[in-house]
Amino acid sequence: MKNAEFAILSLVVEDARHGYNIEQELKTRGMRAWTEVGFSSIYYLLNKLEQQGLVESQLKQTTGKGPARKVYTATEAGIEACQQATIDALALPYRTYPPVLLGLANLDCVPNAAAISALRQQEQALTQRLTDIQTAQVAQSANTAAKPIFDYSLAMLTARINWLKAYCAELESKEQKEA
Repeated sequence: MKNAEFAILSLVVEDARHGYNIEQELKTRGMRAWTEVGFSSIYYLLNKLEQQGLVESQLKQTTGKGPARKVYTATEAGIEACQQATIDALALPYRTYPPVLLGLANLDCVPNAAAISALRQQEQALTQRLTDIQTAQVAQSANTAAKPIFDYSLAMLTARINWLKAYCAELESKEQKEA
């Protein structure tokens, strides 16, 4: 199961939801900082999960004058799939192929100053992401289930930023020696 499907399924397993409610939960919980669910893909993913028999939908009339909404609930198979995906996500190391590794493999293709500039750009972007996640963490401080998610994200970002700073300093030192 892909991460986006898992994220949507987990929200439906938690409680019956319609697409707009899922969007609100993604925003409220700051999940976009650590999930791959785009706004436009929510209904696509719900339909996909329904075709797989992991969720089922029912049209429910809203209170007031609004239109009926398609509300999704998890099936037994969906609950089991969510449980297994959770265990797999916790137990299995995952492979990532960050583009920075390709960039590092090809450092000889660009001038040292250009490489340093690009790495510093990444450092700034990650520092901004760190700030954004810290802000989301404060907003979610009452949600104890979110604490390890934020702790992990912040630890990983901090490690990447620290590596970038150290490596840029190494490249800068090398450039000064060559000058």
